[in-house]
Amino acid sequence: MWGVSTSAHQIEGAAGERERSVWDVFTAEPGRVKDGSTAAVACDHYHRYQEDVALLAGLGVDAYRFSVSWPRVGSPGGLDFYDRLVDELCAAGVRPVPTLFHWDLPARLDWLERDTAARFADHVTVVAERLGDRVTKWITLNEPAEHTLLGHALGAHAPGRQLLFDALPVAHHQLLAHGLAVRALRAAGASDIGIANSHGPTWPASAEPADVEAAGFYDVLLNRLFAEPVILGEYPDGMGELMPGDVAADLEVIAGPVDWYGINYYAPTRVGAPGGTDSEYGGLVLPAELPFSVREIEGRPVTDFGWPVVPEGLTELLCGFRDRYGDRLPPIVITENGCSYDGVDDHERIAYLDAHIRALHTALEAGVDVRGYFVWSLMDNFEWAEGYRRRFGLVHVDYTSLKRTPKASYHWLRDVLRARG
Repeated sequence: MWGVSTSAHQIEGAAGERERSVWDVFTAEPGRVKDGSTAAVACDHYHRYQEDVALLAGLGVDAYRFSVSWPRVGSPGGLDFYDRLVDELCAAGVRPVPTLFHWDLPARLDWLERDTAARFADHVTVVAERLGDRVTKWITLNEPAEHTLLGHALGAHAPGRQLLFDALPVAHHQLLAHGLAVRALRAAGASDIGIANSHGPTWPASAEPADVEAAGFYDVLLNRLFAEPVILGEYPDGMGELMPGDVAADLEVIAGPVDWYGINYYAPTRVGAPGGTDSEYGGLVLPAELPFSVREIEGRPVTDFGWPVVPEGLTELLCGFRDRYGDRLPPIVITENGCSYDGVDDHERIAYLDAHIRALHTALEAGVDVRGYFVWSLMDNFEWAEGYRRRFGLVHVDYTSLKRTPKASYHWLRDVLRARG
């Protein structure tokens, strides 16, 4: 399955036609977004979805991964929009693959509260009952690791909290929400369900024991903490004791079988022992009190976001998952992979995607069961705390006129997909 991905808050706009989310609150606070922008209009996909579905049809993808805005579903007429979108996708021969939570939590809710997981299950039931006659592939959550780390531990994303390790309940409650959502989807008759977790190899900065130990802890925190409750039904050693509630009972819910496991891949992370001072990485300030520091990966080209381009890291990651989890690992779908580059003649993006697709093929040849690949993203959009400064799209968006212009990478991918026969 070949597809492209987007998310509701980043492209839909029409903010006045839904209830407020934590991101609306966050972006209204001065200094939170680097260019001072908000997603009130974004790409105006809410009003231009037919044009965007035509772009999908012209690209020739099998599937479109979008997200269903929880704040919109909770507003009058909100589900009607997704009804129209799904109908338009089906008519165009593009399979709809909705993500049920992609960071835009209603502002009235809080992931620190356990009850939010139950409210999410209610939301999932409402959406599944409305769309389940046409949607056959579902994603529960997108990147709970980043939503926990960036939004609740470091304060770089909404809701802007700086709780450090006191943010761990947010991780647990999101994982519980995933498990409850799987149950709700099964009850509604769904049979093709996954989660989209972000993962990347963790590389120690050196062979020194302090660096190896720090890298191991980082790998637990950003990779294993979010994979193993879903895949194995257990937390990595020592982490379960830090979680709230009846963790053993919750893990039985969290580990409800999924049909596939989604991985968002962008780059490895090079990690060493803490340096004793605050450090900066990828635009983030990492406090000195963290038990690790993130170092630059040298000798690699970088995207306009400053992220290293390491396609073989995708092969390493996939083979590592296969080796670590064996027959407990469900089939994999790459639910995001992409890069930020300016310009319509974006040959750097073509080179990036070509190299990563080849790396994926290497993993397939090594016996990893991968069932799909989704490019991030269909179009340029509101890139969270970066605002409109980063462009990940196959389609260029003029944020003044909202004109869409397919880039060179769009035409390249179209030709690749046509060549499949």
